[in-house]
Amino acid sequence: MISALPFAIPFAGYLIGSIPFSYLVVRLLTGADIREHGSRNVGATNVARNFGKLPGILALILDIAKGWSAVALARWLSAQPGWPLVLGIDAGAIHSAAFWAGLGALAAVVGHMFPIWLRFHGGKGVATATGAYVALDPLSISAALLVFLIVIVSTRFVSLSSMLAAASVPIFLRFFSHAPLWTLVFSILIAMLIIMKHHSNLARLVQGTEHRIGEPRS
Repeated sequence: MISALPFAIPFAGYLIGSIPFSYLVVRLLTGADIREHGSRNVGATNVARNFGKLPGILALILDIAKGWSAVALARWLSAQPGWPLVLGIDAGAIHSAAFWAGLGALAAVVGHMFPIWLRFHGGKGVATATGAYVALDPLSISAALLVFLIVIVSTRFVSLSSMLAAASVPIFLRFFSHAPLWTLVFSILIAMLIIMKHHSNLARLVQGTEHRIGEPRS
């Protein structure tokens, strides 16, 4: 017998992650389209740079909430009657709460990066991943945020800080929190996606043309 509940986790996580809060905040507050300003990225950093701190902070909080909500929903759904996916079959991932929570986190990040509402052109997933990790493992994301702060203070590169913080999460999960295997696996996938989404920033970092905080854009 097959339960439909597991299919709801990636589907709902993706739809939650797809809500383009950076786009909506700017549209509602100013009438502008964030995709036509600055880096054209649908993310809180671009919002703050072009429309001020308050819209940027609001977009950031809402994007973080998406990740947290997706994990919370995944945990709730996986605790419902009718679980697991195939009743009577003993499969490790099917019976692992960490697997479904991690899948919800990954789905939310993918949704933010490739939102159906904006023709699959979204942000870079950092804030949404942060919210997911707050739900998955607060200790590890706290350590990763410290990495972010150290790098951004020393270099003033938001992109580099974001990538290094994302890459540090699996390390902290493995050696600091001793997180479940599936949490570690999904954190590696999320880190890879975030770094891949920063490909243009990586190119500019190599060329020496990446924008620093506080520098005027040419």
